[in-house]
Order: sequence, then C-alpha cells, then structure tokens
Amino acid sequence: MDTEVREACVGALTALAGSADHQDRADAGRALAPFAELPAAARELAALLADPRDTYVTLETARALLRRGDRAALAILADALAGLDVQHEQYVDDAVREVLGVFEEDHGRVSLLVEELAGSPDARTAKGAAVLRGMLGEVAPVFRPVR
Repeated sequence: MDTEVREACVGALTALAGSADHQDRADAGRALAPFAELPAAARELAALLADPRDTYVTLETARALLRRGDRAALAILADALAGLDVQHEQYVDDAVREVLGVFEEDHGRVSLLVEELAGSPDARTAKGAAVLRGMLGEVAPVFRPVR
C-alpha cells in the first residue's frame, strides 16, 4: 500500500482527534486503529486512550485496538495502560470484556500476544501488558470451538 497515502489519512484523522467534540475523537480512535503500525497513529491512539474529557473516547479506541488484536495494537494498549488512571483503566477493562468475551479463539490469540509483551525489555510495556493480562484472566469467552 502507498505509505504516503496512509500517512495522509493519519494526518487527517489526527486533526479529527483534536476536535472538541467527543464523538469526533471517538470516531478518530476507531478510524486510526487500522493504522496502528504507523508511529503518528500510535501516538494519537495512546493519547485518545487517555482522553481527559470523555471516557467514551477511551472505550471506543480500546474496542478498535482490541478488534485489530495484533502486536502493534496491543503494544499501544499496553503502553497506555501503564499510565492510565483507575477510571480510564475501567473503560479499557469494559472493552476487553466486550470484545474478547465472545470467541475463545480471539481471546486466546490476544492472550498469547499479551504474554509476549509482558516479557518486553521495555518496563512500561511490560507493566501495561501485566495489567492487560490480569483483565484477560477475568474474561471467560462465551463461544468455544466444537471439540
């Protein structure tokens, strides 16, 4: 894919993330998640997870990152969790229960990646991954594969 076009998209969504309207910021969080591997998107997603004006933005951004569910998205979430206050952390926990409480396959895939992140040499990432691991440990997915 064209890196220049992707970076232009991130630039436009970063502008949206700076809106005074909470719905615009939540939309930006959802729309930036597919670009999580780009540094500018990662920085903005981390800021949206800690949105000081509305925890709805935190919830929507966390949902989007968890739905993406890859290493880039989970690293952003782990780094953010290392510094979030209790209220914001609760909204991330709500997103974990909602997104990863449905299919055991999704829960298992994310759990493996979080375990890798927990062993990160970066103390902040490891700390946040430990918090995320605790959240995942409290979730029992509803649908399991037929055995």
